[in-house]
Amino acid sequence: MMPVLIVLNAGSSSLKFQVYDTPDGADPRVAFKGLFEGLGGSAHFVVKDARGQLLDEMAWSSSEQLGHEEALMHLVSWLRQHQEGRRLAAIGHRVVHGGGSFSGPVLVDEAVIETLETLVPLAPLHQPHNLKPIRIVRRRLPGLPQVVSFDTAFHQTQSEIARMFALPREMRERGVQRYGFHGLSYDYISSVLKDYDPRLAEGRVIVAHLGNGASLCALHKGVSIATTMGFSALDGLPMGTRCGAVDPGVVFFMLREMKLSPDEAERMLYTKSGLLGVSGLSNDMRVLRANAATNADARRAIDLFVYRITREIGSLVAALGGLDGLVFTGGIGENDVATRSEVIAGLAWAGFSLNEAANGTGGSRISAGSGPAAWVIPTNEELVIARQTRSVLSTTQAKLAS
Repeated sequence: MMPVLIVLNAGSSSLKFQVYDTPDGADPRVAFKGLFEGLGGSAHFVVKDARGQLLDEMAWSSSEQLGHEEALMHLVSWLRQHQEGRRLAAIGHRVVHGGGSFSGPVLVDEAVIETLETLVPLAPLHQPHNLKPIRIVRRRLPGLPQVVSFDTAFHQTQSEIARMFALPREMRERGVQRYGFHGLSYDYISSVLKDYDPRLAEGRVIVAHLGNGASLCALHKGVSIATTMGFSALDGLPMGTRCGAVDPGVVFFMLREMKLSPDEAERMLYTKSGLLGVSGLSNDMRVLRANAATNADARRAIDLFVYRITREIGSLVAALGGLDGLVFTGGIGENDVATRSEVIAGLAWAGFSLNEAANGTGGSRISAGSGPAAWVIPTNEELVIARQTRSVLSTTQAKLAS
């Protein structure tokens, strides 16, 4: 029977999944994909095939209180009914924070879970949700291997200086340093860039992962050199609802002068800032674009987003010692023609020139002329997790057999 892997990405009220066939000698390939949303309330389940055709859907009323555990077991039951010569071999999980303990994917055991629990204070709005399905599987499906992949691991290649803050030693010893995130996305782009531009893959590249969460990463020969996110996923670029880099003094002002509690300040910075906070309208770039001509705050939010991208690119060029190309990825990076155009215009100083026709029609290479190359490459974080899960399982089985 064909071994399959489930890749899970859990949120506070959602559970996204992809199911991968793992044929020998070939990359994992999607068999099914879908999500549960509205968990804890009016839950909704959707599953599609690899081509995006709807296969099944189901809804629950708010009185039924479908949670992550019930959703996960519903998915497993659904797969058993549609297994068609498949057997569930393992589950791979996206975990935002691996701290300094994990430089790559690992097989889950109690010691791993305990270590990940200690990292909750470093990612309080993400880590607890990531860990929830891991515990559920340990309880409900004992013996099923689980592998965790980390958004921080890809950046472990950065130098000590690149990861440091100018803070007292004791803070660094307690784990206060730059970690960087979106590593699964950058890992994927690094792995496929050679298929688009072999020369660029060996050079100095900045990848712009632009979406509701947004960051930049400087790559040299496919390896992370620097990134805009730091200690938390709050740092760097403005995002959908997150503020990005802000003077720490602003936080003291919020606590002392505005009389906010630490929890209230945290919620403001994570959920009420960014594009939503500046525009007062939406965290969705599509909505802002549609209103930019008549709403000055919507236009201001867009302009700030683009300004900060181009400014941070300048910083990463310095870290790289030059620049050979730029890659756009993520929901905004892959789909927003205007944002790409404005960013490229803001990078004329670096020699970038836009091929407007290619940009407008969704071409992969959107640069013109002999300057640095600009590409649009869709990311695939789930495939990275599937690859890593299969690799860890293979290594584990080889060790047991030796």
